[in-house]
Amino acid sequence: MVELFEDERLDYLLAEELQIIQSPSVFAFSLDAVLLANFTYLPIQKGKIIDLCSGNGVIPLLLINRTKAEIMGVEIQERLYNMAKRSMILNQLDNKIKMIHGDLKDMPSRLGANQFDLVTCNPPYFSSKSPEIQNQNEHLAIARHELYCTLEDVVKSSSQLLKQGGKVSFVHRPERLMDLFMHMRNYRLEPKRLRFVYPKEGKEANTILVEGIKDGRPGLKVLSPLFVYNQQNEYNEEVRAMLYGNK
Repeated sequence: MVELFEDERLDYLLAEELQIIQSPSVFAFSLDAVLLANFTYLPIQKGKIIDLCSGNGVIPLLLINRTKAEIMGVEIQERLYNMAKRSMILNQLDNKIKMIHGDLKDMPSRLGANQFDLVTCNPPYFSSKSPEIQNQNEHLAIARHELYCTLEDVVKSSSQLLKQGGKVSFVHRPERLMDLFMHMRNYRLEPKRLRFVYPKEGKEANTILVEGIKDGRPGLKVLSPLFVYNQQNEYNEEVRAMLYGNK
């Protein structure tokens, strides 16, 4: 059993039958991470996957049962990195998922360019100029606001890490869609799949899922919309399966 610190708790990833260390004051993953993991196409048998802005390692944990590829997670905050490391040990996955403490901007030089088949990233959504930052503790501010990396930094590093023909998948906010597409094309990542996520029917989309291919041909597919809740404010069947599995 691993040691828990301060207000940390153990939560279950029910669909994956795994556990994860979380903290309300440091980091707890959101539905966005689950959506991104399920949206992402994975190399099944082999390859190398890297998750940037990995937080407490939730996306590597959500992916591990669907691939035999090598998985790495990168997190700049030492406290979150430590939480992720302990979660891997807790699930006896520390020999399959390697967590790296460092800045994503340094990864191409540290790990080598053109090395990965897949990059995933749930980046900070908000500009560092946002007034919301004044009301958040340091850990949450870094996770949510562009303090240590910008959207351009994320896209640039993703492209540098990817092999030609490799895939990248992002989750972000609809208001940043054009910024994301612009940076992707500037750094040789051709947008190939786009899905809008809505809280429920009749509401505006509040999340986007985007896949790109390095040096891919133009041709964007807009997938069917995903509604998180039904009119009874319960999870829709697709989202419920993501969270709890097909049981």
